[in-house]
Formats: sequence, C-alpha cells, structure tokens
Amino acid sequence: MASREKTQVADIDRTIYDIRNEDKDAYRFTSGLTEEIVRKLSEEKNDPEWMRDFRLKSLEIYNSLPVPDWGPDISGLNMDNIATYVRPKNNRMQGNWEDVPEDIKNTFEHLGIPEAERKYLAGVGAQYDSELVYHNIRKEVAEQGVVYLDFESSLTSEYADMVKDHFMHLVPPTDHKFAALHGAVWSGGSFVYIPKNVDVTIPLQSYFRLNAKGAGQFEHTLIIVDEGASLHFIEGCSAPRYNVANLHAGCVELFVRKNAKLRYSTIENWSKNMYNLNTKRAIVEEGGVMEWVSGSFGSHVSYLYPMTILNGKESRMEFTGITFAGKGQNLDTGAKVVHNAPNTSSYINTKSISKDGGVGTFRSSLVINKNAPHSKASVSCESLMLDDRSRSDTIPAMDIRTKDADVGHEAQIGRISDEAVFYLMSRGISEEEARAMIVSGFADNVSKELPLEYAVEMNNLIRLEMKGSIG
Repeated sequence: MASREKTQVADIDRTIYDIRNEDKDAYRFTSGLTEEIVRKLSEEKNDPEWMRDFRLKSLEIYNSLPVPDWGPDISGLNMDNIATYVRPKNNRMQGNWEDVPEDIKNTFEHLGIPEAERKYLAGVGAQYDSELVYHNIRKEVAEQGVVYLDFESSLTSEYADMVKDHFMHLVPPTDHKFAALHGAVWSGGSFVYIPKNVDVTIPLQSYFRLNAKGAGQFEHTLIIVDEGASLHFIEGCSAPRYNVANLHAGCVELFVRKNAKLRYSTIENWSKNMYNLNTKRAIVEEGGVMEWVSGSFGSHVSYLYPMTILNGKESRMEFTGITFAGKGQNLDTGAKVVHNAPNTSSYINTKSISKDGGVGTFRSSLVINKNAPHSKASVSCESLMLDDRSRSDTIPAMDIRTKDADVGHEAQIGRISDEAVFYLMSRGISEEEARAMIVSGFADNVSKELPLEYAVEMNNLIRLEMKGSIG
C-alpha cells in the first residue's frame, strides 16, 4: 500500500480576502510621521481647532513614549515606511450603494457586505483605507432617534459637544504609544448614540477594509448607549496580503449607561502582514451589561485586550473569544476587567488554537477593588495545539483587594485526540474534515454567540485554516 503524502501548504487559501484594487490613483500621504503630516491630515479632515490641537499634542506624547517590549516582537514595524493616510480615488462618502465607485463596490460585494446589510443589519458603515465610502441607516431605526454617523461628520453635527466630551476619554493618548499614534492620525470610523430606552433589535455594523500596501488604518469608533437602551454592534475587518508591513491601530470607546446593554462582536481577518495594535475599552454604569464576542484569525502580530470598567453597582460583563494562530502568526490576545462597584460580575471565556508553528498567547487582567464587595469573577481559557511545532501560553493576572469576592480561574491546554479522529474516520469522514470538525466543535460556544452570517464566516475561516494542515 502506497504511503500517503503529506499535505502541508505554505498558507491558507484566502482568495476571497486577497482580492485587491490598484491604488495608483489614490491620494496618499508620504510615509512616516511628522508634525507636517499631522497638520496636513487635520487640514484634509477640516478638523475643528480643538481636534487639530489634540492631534498635535498626541504626536508629542507618541514621540515621548517607548515601543512596547513585553509582548510579541514588533521590530518589523517601521513607521517611516507606513503611510498614515490613503484616500481612495473618487472618494466621497455615499448614502446610496449604487453611487459607490465600481471597484470599491465590487470589493465589498465580494465580501458579502451589501447582502448582509439588506438581510440582517439596521445600518452599515463601510471604510476603505482611511475613509468611509458608504454609510447608511434604515429609516425605521433613524425614526427611533438612533444616531449613526461617520466620525468626521459627527464633529460638526448637533452632537459635536457630546463627541468632544467623550473622544479619547476612555483611551487617552497617554495610555500607550499606539494610543498616542491613534490620537495623532485617526481617520474614519463611526459615532453611534442610542437614546434612552430605545431597543435596537437588529445590529449596526462597520466593516473596515485596508486595500493599500504599506499603509495604516486608524478608525475611531465611539458608541454611547443611553439609560435603558440596547444595541448589538458588529465590526468586521479584512485586508489582502502584501509582502510589506501594514498597521492597524484603531480605537473603540464604549459607554454603557444605567441599565443599558451593549454587545460588541468582531470577526477580525487581517492578512498576515498586518500588525494589529488595536485598543478597545468600555465603561459600564449601574445595572448595565457589556458583552464582547471576538474572533481573531488574521494578522502577523496582534496585541488585543478589550477592557471593561464596571463602574456602577450590579453591572456585569461577559467576554467570549477565539484566537486562531497559524504559520507566521504571533497573536497575543485576551481581556481586561476592573470591578469598581459592589455586586458586579464578570465572565471571561476564551479559546485559543495554534497550528503550523503559530503562537497563541492568552493574557488577562482582573482587578477587584476594595470598593467592589460581593463581586463575582470567573476566567476560563482553553488552548488547543494541532501539532508539536505550535505554542500556547496563558498569562492570567489577578489583583483582588477585597476579601468579600468570589473569584475563579480555569485553564486547559491540550491537543486533538487521536481517538476522536479515528472514531470520525471510522464513520467515513476524511482525516482533514474530522480534524476541522473537532476544531469547529471546540469553537462552538463562540459561533453560537454570533449572528448567523458571521458564525458561517467564522466556521469557513476555520475550515480554510485547517485545509492541508494534516500530515
């Protein structure tokens, strides 16, 4: 009997994401980061004076802060080679999909965004490189008083004072070097305000597409869910693969008021030349609920730890996440939570998968302050390694400052059971499909938390990652 050949492949077939458009006609800033570039960007955006000053101050802070050295190596990222602003040709944000330039429209059609909007979504913002190219909200949702604006428009809208009061309040430029970079060169993104007691029953979505080579994307998302209101917001990200570094350093700030609820779901599938240095943070008032659902499949290096500050009594947070690290990927992900009030609760549940020498690190930070008695917290992380070349690490940190708290932590690291694979193969399933089924089952709790079309996308990504990975 002839031996079966190994079926290793250099990289997954991610053709749907690797389509790219020629950007020879795009308006592109010179690579690098200088005061002149920041002033030029501010002028391009028609910033109010306070925002121009904010950008320049952020640049000063950026130049004073060190590059993080406690996580994965990012020495391959050189800001001198990154263009901080790229505007697609013929760009003018549209409210009618048919008016979007044909090549950009075809990209988003190929990714399924317009179909998702028609079937499932209350509103969509589509960002291409540094600018939103399309933004729309359903009439019936707008009639509820829901505000969903591109971020630049929000600065000159009737909500400008609200935006100014909240912009980079949760994530100040002093937080870390790439928060300061974001403050200096942010571009695009969305502002959302949900009025009191409004229940938005279908999701809003922003989709971020970085087409340009050797560029950065720095969108800002600001969401305020007022008292008693609720919202599900979905974020999708992708980019074609290039042989030079790209950078994503967006910022998400979420404000959940008294008895409000916000679910923030992300499927992130950047290409494997991307440095994903994104910052996400939420603050939750009394009785409020913050839910995170996160899938990280792409990028060369990731630093991503959504943070929740439980500031009001009986507020709660749940974080459900999955990370899939393949060849050439070092994904350092996790979550952070701070309990600042009595009777608060948090639950972090993550899954990490690594294969072909990929490195997956789970990093968590749990703080229960002395003013948060009767709080409950649970952290659970499971890791699955698909071969003996991959690596998985768990780095939990807990700082408990009250004796009156209920805290638990559970971690498991393992490999796919040969017995389980054999059982499935004995039922007529191929080895490759058997392994993919086991991995999909491992990730099932995340799939169940996503809207149907995004659960399908996540399972497709898992199958793509598993393809050719046996042998």
